[in-house]
Amino acid sequence: MSVKKEQKLTFFRPDLQSDLQIPYIGDGVSAGFPSPANDFLETTIDLNKELSENPLATFYIKVNGNSMIDAGINDKDVLVVDRSLEPQNNRIAICSIDGEFTVKRIQVEKDCLYLMPENPSYQPIKVTEENQLIIWGMVTYVIKKV
Repeated sequence: MSVKKEQKLTFFRPDLQSDLQIPYIGDGVSAGFPSPANDFLETTIDLNKELSENPLATFYIKVNGNSMIDAGINDKDVLVVDRSLEPQNNRIAICSIDGEFTVKRIQVEKDCLYLMPENPSYQPIKVTEENQLIIWGMVTYVIKKV
């Protein structure tokens, strides 16, 4: 079973040597009633390091397509993927099936594995013995433009 062409992904390695310093307010921001800004206490953050528990196994991947919109993953979002994590049932993974990359939720059933989309317009991919499946990495974060 082939994956629709619009499911192509673009891979990037994090730049862990970056000197970019982004201002960071670690106290958070209230999503309820406004809170004092503590005089805008500021430090810096390096998102490459913050989002990479295993830096040598972490990649950023840009999504092209909308098969995962109900999981909050949209076209042009950037996924943080950790290749060192073990695949788990019901987790979102980057998979290579028959030589084509896709992002899907892993669903393990008795004697069967499915790659599940999160959009009713797409069909689940049933993985059979005839398919070549590689679970390439597990999605740990989604970065999106709002």
